Amino acid sequence: MNTLNTKTYLFSLCCLLFSMGFCLGQQGTVTINQDQKIEQLLRLKKEINGAETHFKIQIYNGNRVDAYKAQTAFRQYFSNWRSEIKYESPNFKIWVGNFRTRLEADRAIKRIKKEFPNAFIFKPKKEKK
Repeated sequence: MNTLNTKTYLFSLCCLLFSMGFCLGQQGTVTINQDQKIEQLLRLKKEINGAETHFKIQIYNGNRVDAYKAQTAFRQYFSNWRSEIKYESPNFKIWVGNFRTRLEADRAIKRIKKEFPNAFIFKPKKEKK
């Protein structure tokens, strides 16, 4: 009886090993057919995204000394966003971030307003070159 179980076991093992050779040998080729205009559209989208103005948040507007103090305070609270000081006569302004969408800016301003209640979102004018 032990010999019959051994023969059945060996036969099953051989069948399993033989069938595995057929299962693992899968290869294929993928061919992508697309319209030539898709490449043009992708290039155009990249140009538009590069040229568009993003949203920013202004957290301060006033004199120079207080602007630097506000920027230092902002960096202590929010080190993950970049802040910059802009001078528009006669005031210094602190602008934060470069948000791609209004939704990103809205999420950020909810956090920022806890420390800087006068903050607001805006879309800066394009600078002339």
